[in-house]
Amino acid sequence: MGQLVAAQAREAGDSIGAIITSQDGGAVMELTQKLSGHDVAVDFSVGSAVVTHVEACVRAGVPIVEGTTGWQQQEADARRIVAEQDGAMVYGANFSVGVNVFYRLVSHAATLFAAVEGYDPFIEEAHHKRKRDAPSGTALRLQDVLAEELPGVEIPVSSTRAGYIPGTHRVGFDSNVDQITLTHMARSREGFAAGALVAARWIAGRKGVFEFSDVIDEILKTTTPDSTV
Repeated sequence: MGQLVAAQAREAGDSIGAIITSQDGGAVMELTQKLSGHDVAVDFSVGSAVVTHVEACVRAGVPIVEGTTGWQQQEADARRIVAEQDGAMVYGANFSVGVNVFYRLVSHAATLFAAVEGYDPFIEEAHHKRKRDAPSGTALRLQDVLAEELPGVEIPVSSTRAGYIPGTHRVGFDSNVDQITLTHMARSREGFAAGALVAARWIAGRKGVFEFSDVIDEILKTTTPDSTV
């Protein structure tokens, strides 16, 4: 993902100040020195490194776009670090703009099915065999979206890891007479990189912790001022 982000940033005319990999060492102070003076950092690494990366960025005064998955258990620590040191972070389970619109479609569907008896919700997700976390962060977020509208309802999630699947998420509502499904299928990982760069430009000049959904909300409000999202 880092290579895709860098390539798209260059195409857009942005300068890449530094590319940091696992081979560059993970000590907070060392990372802080490398990050100092940059406008923003974009992180797609591993869940176990997120808190260290967030702390290094905050110490360096650099906003961070956190695209790594599998770090939900450390989210409270990351938020605390940003708040205590007046930093800035945008994070999300999925930085695809399409997926974030998909969340809203699923939420609306769940609202409709909350008023109808006999339909059971479910989530299916599939990714390439190298993806480490399962269920995906996106599937867990979809589970939360459904639970907000369907409190107390069991929402099973099934995962597949095989081949080179960029990412597919399917939300279904099943009854004994029919089944309705909503599907998002990523054609490549370029959409995730593009969304991360949208967030990187958006976070400039801001302080605090934001979800990528906050970025999308602002975009939708700007482009559809007369619509309710």
